[in-house]
Amino acid sequence: MPQLSDRHFESVADLIQDRVGIQIPAGKRTMVEGRLRKRKRALDIESLSAYGRHVFEDGHLAQELVHIIDCVTTNKTDFFREPAHFDQLRDELVPMLRRNGATHGRLKLWSAAASTGAEAYTLAMVLHDMAMAGHALDYAILGTDVSTEVLRVAADAIYPEDVLQAVPPHFRRRYVMQARDPGWKVGRIVPELRARVHFKHLNLMNAQYPVDHDIDIIFCRNVLIYFDKDTQRAVLSRLATHLRPGGFLIVGHSESMAGAGVPGLEQVSSTIFAAVKGAVA
Repeated sequence: MPQLSDRHFESVADLIQDRVGIQIPAGKRTMVEGRLRKRKRALDIESLSAYGRHVFEDGHLAQELVHIIDCVTTNKTDFFREPAHFDQLRDELVPMLRRNGATHGRLKLWSAAASTGAEAYTLAMVLHDMAMAGHALDYAILGTDVSTEVLRVAADAIYPEDVLQAVPPHFRRRYVMQARDPGWKVGRIVPELRARVHFKHLNLMNAQYPVDHDIDIIFCRNVLIYFDKDTQRAVLSRLATHLRPGGFLIVGHSESMAGAGVPGLEQVSSTIFAAVKGAVA
């Protein structure tokens, strides 16, 4: 089966590096070709080499850009991934923000690499559970991602049963609706949580983000590992400007060094950074 030419693979890799910040080494070539085959089939193009010409030589890059990003970007996500962060959210971060008077009414959270929405809905489950326990907690969650395809999945909030197995049973009983047809092995997040979570397209490589500058907690986990060090620092610096003073930025356990020394952030634990009071947004 004809594959992408070396030149077209390099063009795809350069495009993703430039537009999304993700590095695609030669070792990922088979993965990239496998994903782009789905796109060339959707266009009824006979081969990957012909698809490469279609995009890079026949003037169709503008139309195909969003589809290439959707195909190539990694969208690994799970409910309650790195669960210690959600324990810290409930037991430490939210009580600290409320105790220090950092929040004014509604708690604002941002899942900055939301993928198909599992992280954002996990946050909603934890916070809604706190509210039901008598904490008088109001909250809103924003989920953003560079892939439009995964954002459609997130907005629908319908997940296969095997994906929902990661949700603890008491949360699953309370916050996941089962399909009426037992043959449909899916569940949907309940309406009261969906009403609290909003999704929109955002590229972390952009120079500015159309997001409020008084966010209480930002989750940006397991996406920085795909960026080079300069890009990691630039992204975290921009995210820091969207935190209210005393707010928190949470990164993945494999990314703890990325935030060290970023202006406006002070490391308070291995993966949690606080917005320095008085930092200029």
